[in-house]
Amino acid sequence: MSWPADTAKLERVRELMAQEGVDMLVVRSPDNILYLSNYWPMKGYDVLALPLQGEPTLFVMEPQLEEARATAWTQDIRPFPFYDPADPRPPAVRAQERCVEFLRERDRGVVGLEHSQGTQASDRMVGEPTVFWSGWFDGFGAVASEVLDAAPLIARARMIKTAQEIERMRLANELAALAMEHVRDNIRPGMRESEIGAMFEGHVHAIGTGYQGKVALARAFTLVWAGPGIATFTATGDRPVLADEPTLLEIWVCADGYWSDLTKNACPGKLRPEYEQLLDGLLGVYGAAVDHVRPGASLADLDVLIREGLASIGYPGQPSHPICHGIGARAHEPPFAHRAVPTPIEEGMVRAVEPGVYWPGGGGLRLEDNYLVTATGSEKLSSYPDDFRTP
Repeated sequence: MSWPADTAKLERVRELMAQEGVDMLVVRSPDNILYLSNYWPMKGYDVLALPLQGEPTLFVMEPQLEEARATAWTQDIRPFPFYDPADPRPPAVRAQERCVEFLRERDRGVVGLEHSQGTQASDRMVGEPTVFWSGWFDGFGAVASEVLDAAPLIARARMIKTAQEIERMRLANELAALAMEHVRDNIRPGMRESEIGAMFEGHVHAIGTGYQGKVALARAFTLVWAGPGIATFTATGDRPVLADEPTLLEIWVCADGYWSDLTKNACPGKLRPEYEQLLDGLLGVYGAAVDHVRPGASLADLDVLIREGLASIGYPGQPSHPICHGIGARAHEPPFAHRAVPTPIEEGMVRAVEPGVYWPGGGGLRLEDNYLVTATGSEKLSSYPDDFRTP
């Protein structure tokens, strides 16, 4: 889907490049190519070279050339063979060679690469991320006066969202809300966890692809736990939905490469008293956490606030997972909330806030939504209620 060039984003990246002394930024991670060009690679072999000044250059595998021409902001698109009958090497090698030769023809300068990027979003196939080897990166040393690790630079740039990025994340959140409404209206006792996951994921894919003429491809991924099956990061199973206990959906919705990360709950009947009590306590902790999310506040203090809040309602030491992170062109982006790192919250960040409580032996609750940090506080991006007792 074509979007106008996000000049605010590119200017921010180039300001950071100038500060770090980077003359050329070379990226191969699908989320970084999407971030800098609006082109979402199908297989993850493509490369983008962004100079400090001038037009970016996109090296794209031949089967995706027309899609790149239709979606990418840059006009300088150079194809390379996905399959070459004379060259049995992986296509990523040919992409790297084309990019290195391109740099050889230019003034040699400082090249920034993604040396320390520990995670990446999937390519457009959303299920088979590529892994690159040291030799791929080493080849740029021959055409640069110096090679720097630019992963921290890109992470700093991506922490602050532009108006276009926020609009695209709103679309992902809208699709998540519509799919949760579909689940809420159709969930029944006795359904299996996997049925609920399929119901949510299928609805996002069905209504999200082509949504409002703004989304070319929408996909969803879920972990679903029913009642006693609720736990931290276990796989969806075949446990039955219960009439008086929550079914928890850990949700990721991806709309053309921009993500939401949510945790929502549904119950086809009236909650048991112990869940009513837990939900009331957790909503209190959650509300205090959301109130904390404002410019200048500390992410370290947010981590402490949530964990001490959970202890105050009887659950010390919970949860075992991080409680806040950024989202955008990946479902999990820095900065993360940790008490040992005094990172400030800044206007323009989008935070996923996710406190949770898990009972020994199974069961519990988690709440999570995405919040845009505004000048005066935070704004929720999803319209689905956190208190799932709301009709």
